Amino acid sequence: MNDPAPALLIGLSAVMVAISEGEPHVLVTRRPGGEEALPFGPFDPARHRTFDLSLRRWVREQTGFEIGYVEQLYTFGDKDRETPGATVPGAPPDARVISVGYLALTPEVRPVEASFEARWRSWYQYFPWEDHRSGRPDMLDGEIGPRLLAWAGSNDRRRDRARTAFGLEGARWFEERVLERYELLYEARLVAEYARDAGQGEPALSLGAAMASDHRRILATALSRLRSKIKYRPVVFELMPERFTLSELQRAVEGILGLSLHTQNFRRALDKAGLVAGTGSMETGTGGRPAELFTFRRAHAGSISAPGLATPRKSVD
Repeated sequence: MNDPAPALLIGLSAVMVAISEGEPHVLVTRRPGGEEALPFGPFDPARHRTFDLSLRRWVREQTGFEIGYVEQLYTFGDKDRETPGATVPGAPPDARVISVGYLALTPEVRPVEASFEARWRSWYQYFPWEDHRSGRPDMLDGEIGPRLLAWAGSNDRRRDRARTAFGLEGARWFEERVLERYELLYEARLVAEYARDAGQGEPALSLGAAMASDHRRILATALSRLRSKIKYRPVVFELMPERFTLSELQRAVEGILGLSLHTQNFRRALDKAGLVAGTGSMETGTGGRPAELFTFRRAHAGSISAPGLATPRKSVD
């Protein structure tokens, strides 16, 4: 007689991103065991009319925030993913949890009320090797690269994957490959989540803050999506206030990409795209030279054939 199939549950995870002084932040919650996690809750078809409404409710209940811009990210259903069943009331211990991830963008990092177990954290605390704004991080060639190449050994496929993903041995760095890099580190047993899932205690390296379940993988997926999307859609303006300086916009883009941009070329391309318009007002509260405030030409953006942002690098790693 065949064993009964495990219970199948659908969960919803939210990657909420905001920019503060050029630094990209993500809103995380804290599990009873102390692990940080993304806002997550089960979808109840008897109570929730749509995934979207259910997601908004869970985020509101867990963080006190109302979601604005949101898009579906990916469905995570690997059989061997560590189930976040502890967050699903009444979930059987062998339940299979399918998690639908969402990317949500908000234009401000508002303080989280003390009554919620949530806080904003820079996403580079989870992916420190992704921040190249001040140059190539030392950990890439001093720690990650040698261990990945040792793991690859004489396996040419593994070596090529490591080289192209992390820009090793002269290969170019592609900022959009966040998920590929994290999954490679997991496969090479170099992140805390692998050690946890395999019951091996602490990993050899401490590569960024770990997260509950596979939430760091979901976060990596969101980073990859956002880094890619700002180049072909003007979604970065969902992260900006109504009025901003061009320097603030550039810092936001640099924060998302983890790269330094060539200022003159960035502004020249921005002007050509027609995405922003000057307001005639000046920002004078910074103590430096007054800068003009701009606004996003939202109505005009829909009529532009290629409305993404050009991202000319200041230098190549």
